[in-house]
Amino acid sequence: MDLLEYQAKEWFREIGIPVLPSQRIDRPRDLKGLKIPYPVVLKSQVRTGGRGKAGGVKIVTNTIDAIAAAQTIFNLPILGEFPEVLLAEAKYNSDREFYLAIVIDAVARRPLLLGSTQGGVDVESNPEALQQVIVERDFSPFYARRLAVKMGLQGDALASVSAIVEKMYGLFVQKDLDLIEINPLGVSSTGELMALDGKVTVNDQAIARHPDILMMAEKKASRPNGYPSVAQVGKWNEVDKSGNIAILGNGAGLLMATLDLIATASHRKPSVCLNVGHGRIGANGGLNFCDRVIQGLELIAQDKSIHAILVNILCSVPTTVEVAEAIATFVQQHENKTHKTRSHAQYPRLVVRLAGTDLADAKAKLDTVQVSSMEDLDEAIAQVVRVAKSSLPRRSE
Repeated sequence: MDLLEYQAKEWFREIGIPVLPSQRIDRPRDLKGLKIPYPVVLKSQVRTGGRGKAGGVKIVTNTIDAIAAAQTIFNLPILGEFPEVLLAEAKYNSDREFYLAIVIDAVARRPLLLGSTQGGVDVESNPEALQQVIVERDFSPFYARRLAVKMGLQGDALASVSAIVEKMYGLFVQKDLDLIEINPLGVSSTGELMALDGKVTVNDQAIARHPDILMMAEKKASRPNGYPSVAQVGKWNEVDKSGNIAILGNGAGLLMATLDLIATASHRKPSVCLNVGHGRIGANGGLNFCDRVIQGLELIAQDKSIHAILVNILCSVPTTVEVAEAIATFVQQHENKTHKTRSHAQYPRLVVRLAGTDLADAKAKLDTVQVSSMEDLDEAIAQVVRVAKSSLPRRSE
């Protein structure tokens, strides 16, 4: 279960992770009683990334502008989700932005510490800068310091980041989390650190052990406009049913950027976006990441209006080779079904873009099932647009 940002930051505040003064906004008129001095940042509270690019984050300097901005944000869907609350937060000036996260390594079955000195959207565009440390035994401050050292930090910065990682790990264990992420962790000119955004995912199987989290889950389930779930595979969003391209990826920010690039290249929005989430064990109803990729492709393939699928995945957990094997499994399953039923029905053409290590091995695996794969996103966009256009019926002269 994903928490909203304001809920995650309440946990951060309780455990001692630095966060800015903030206030929950349930309706625009609540801003008349705002207790935070201007300028203030208004943030849409949705369980997805890409809010800033979509217009869900606005800086305001007075009450009139704040109320007008809140009315706009409340009525703005971001990847299909409308916010029920907003977060009003003090504005913070950062000189640098870091990235910190803890997930479960699907291979080692141990917690994995992640860190980068390139936070914000730069994390997804430069996965090579992401440092990793596996917690192989009982956690100790050594692991937090080791991550900070691998990030290239020294002195006060090393000590401060290590302390935050320790607190993140405490929350990770205490609340039975699948993911805890701070992106970005702002660094001021004086070296002060501040969690400017936070993401927390609770393991679905552990919710019942925590009365406070169970109450959150019950409230979320009762809301009519919660994010749609598709066979517990991921988060599905229909964008433009006149399109014939679908996107499958891992991360809302990555999906939104990919959607924009395809819309620019083809002058038509993709028809469907499917976010299969992160590579964690037990997430989304117990399916592992590769199973979600396979079932996600199956779901998209059922839509006969989809002629091409762009798979855009940033790989760390699992690896590029494991993802390639999952895609190859989907292709082989479809070919077997077609052979058994003697059907000529074709699944949509696949174009795959993977970012990570061992790309040559991943490409070799995909070559065995004749699936186009590449590392460059612009090349993948151009390829999927060509495939989609070639499948459109010709206009009569």
